[in-house]
Amino acid sequence: MNFGLPILDYQGEARGAQSKIQSPKSKILSVLQILEKGLFSTGSVVQMFQLARGLAGRGHRVAIVSRPTGQVPELARREGLDFIALPLRHEFDLSSARRLARIFDHRAVDVVHAHKGIAHSVALFATYFARRRPVIVVNRGVSFPLDAFNRIKFHVRMDAVVTVCEDIKKVIVASGNLPPEKVNVIYAGVDLSRFDPAKTDRDRVRREWNVASEETLLVQVGAREWKGWRDLITAAALLAPDFPKLKVAILACEDDAKKAEVSALARQNAIEDRVLPIGFRSDMPDVLAAADIVADLSYEGLGITGTLREAMALGVPVIASAAGGNPELVVDGDSGLLVPSRDPAAMAAAVRLLLTDASLAGRVARGGRERVEKDFSSEVRLDRIEALYSHLTAEKSTGAASRGATAPGK
Repeated sequence: MNFGLPILDYQGEARGAQSKIQSPKSKILSVLQILEKGLFSTGSVVQMFQLARGLAGRGHRVAIVSRPTGQVPELARREGLDFIALPLRHEFDLSSARRLARIFDHRAVDVVHAHKGIAHSVALFATYFARRRPVIVVNRGVSFPLDAFNRIKFHVRMDAVVTVCEDIKKVIVASGNLPPEKVNVIYAGVDLSRFDPAKTDRDRVRREWNVASEETLLVQVGAREWKGWRDLITAAALLAPDFPKLKVAILACEDDAKKAEVSALARQNAIEDRVLPIGFRSDMPDVLAAADIVADLSYEGLGITGTLREAMALGVPVIASAAGGNPELVVDGDSGLLVPSRDPAAMAAAVRLLLTDASLAGRVARGGRERVEKDFSSEVRLDRIEALYSHLTAEKSTGAASRGATAPGK
């Protein structure tokens, strides 16, 4: 998809022709999506890029602001999206803030959407250097309480917060003493055209991993400690005597040391030959479609796990820890199964249930796809964020007009 949008350098100078696509549904806005991270193995990058592309497709004037390294610049160029490179070195990068302020003015920016902490800080500082004061929207995708620094940031020149689940909203309202009406829950979305079961190649991935057609593959994406991968391996060991053809793949092992750590725990549980430590993948629709069950046993820091949404979109049964926002996505027994956090025995029982009850497995697979289509697709998210932007900019415009009407000498 190419919208004919230019690529910009950090000074805000355009190269190329602007898109002439217009949306009849709402006012055309000038929007910046800002994020310091640049790898699509990070969920926030996927969601930010998806949002930028969707808004541009609806005719808004959108630019992505990020570091010049990573995968984002090249993909933005390929898709014809504006990309503005800034160093975004740290929370107090005033040089980046001054450059960003010039971009606010040069592009007549209406909305700045910051997706991580450094992006938030730099955007906040930029408002003090710019003549123009855009609406500031901040994304929050983790359930950790706000620390002292963030409690200050979230009370200064910020117009709205977008959280990816109700659980995170509760945490930041309580820890940051924020007005609840300022915090908007908008679920992250799945691109249903990409995560389409009719377009996947399940067998290719299984051949690559030497998983036979008669074997059962259980997949979890995430090898950080709090993702609960250790509990998954323990659960697999409990199942091993009764399910000799069960294999487990742990994805997103960041390096050989992490892969060795996963293999070592599998060896301690006498199932090393059944556990596959895998690195990062860019072919996630095929990877998730290769699974018979997708799990996420995260126990802290999570919002709603993206790979659960994606697996559900593909019609793959899921098992999730009842932590963070996962229960907002997975309706137990309807669109997946929920298990208590840090409970390998409960996980083993849930896997056993799906493997021995084909009717249940089929029902939750169908229910998962329906759940994502209704509330967790990228189009639903785009509708809700576009509506939020329109509301905030209209509110700001009304406020400015009111102040102007009552100003002395007017």
